[in-house]
Amino acid sequence: MTVIPRTQLVYAMSADNAPACRVPAGTELLFQTCDCFEDQITSTETPFSSLDWQRINPATGPVWIEGAEPGDSLKVTIKRITITSSQAVMVTLPQLGVLGDELTESQVHSVALVDGVALLPGGIRAPVSPMIGVIGVAPEGEAVSCGTPGDHGGNMDSKVIREGATLWLPVNVPGALLALGDLHAGMGDGEVSGCGLEVAGEVLLSVEVVKGRPYPLPMVVDSTRVYTLASEIQLDDAAARATKNMSRLLVERGGLNPPDAISLMSIIGDLQVCQVVDPQKTSRFSMPREALELLGIRF
Repeated sequence: MTVIPRTQLVYAMSADNAPACRVPAGTELLFQTCDCFEDQITSTETPFSSLDWQRINPATGPVWIEGAEPGDSLKVTIKRITITSSQAVMVTLPQLGVLGDELTESQVHSVALVDGVALLPGGIRAPVSPMIGVIGVAPEGEAVSCGTPGDHGGNMDSKVIREGATLWLPVNVPGALLALGDLHAGMGDGEVSGCGLEVAGEVLLSVEVVKGRPYPLPMVVDSTRVYTLASEIQLDDAAARATKNMSRLLVERGGLNPPDAISLMSIIGDLQVCQVVDPQKTSRFSMPREALELLGIRF
């Protein structure tokens, strides 16, 4: 196992980033991460004026995967997510998130994590459900901030990118340059405040290189569902492209004609929102894995 420490941080995904390490495909990797504020918030008394806003959404890495070449796919299997914080932090800010226009002052929130439960406002108790907010590879062209999602991955903030899931990403540059961060102890679809339960932690995963692009990417596969993801400036456009990507998967890999693919998706598929707060919005289309495997699609 190769450990990538949380001291190896990048704030944009780029072909120009120097690799933190180089590993053969198949290597187990342990990414140690900061929270999305780079652990700058230590209590509810931390003043906003003290925060360095150039250090938001850091990703640990990147890792050069040997044998990964442009045009390939990266198959990332998330084996374990460990939260190393005893509390999560959140912020609410004027003009941040969907409801930010209703706020007049900033506030730091601290949420205790006790025995696998998050102690939320109003006495609400919610099970801790760890997920990865930022994970991606270097884009083909210019650098992209770790706070922005795209076809390379990045800040997709999708709660299905969790322990036990496999994320497929495109390889755009030699070595792929995989990086991740922004772990959440929990987050609802939409991430409407602009924050999840932000925590530091560790992610254990393995990476395989698949030659070519057999599927529309990014894509997430877990034990029961398959998700095609897309990010665009407008949510409608992200939703349309995520849906078209699933249709393309059913037609190109499952052998359905377009009318049958569309009918199947309308009956047993689900169009879902990942997040609506980043510079590009992210949507996903979900289908039962069993149905796709009956069509001969293997993952």
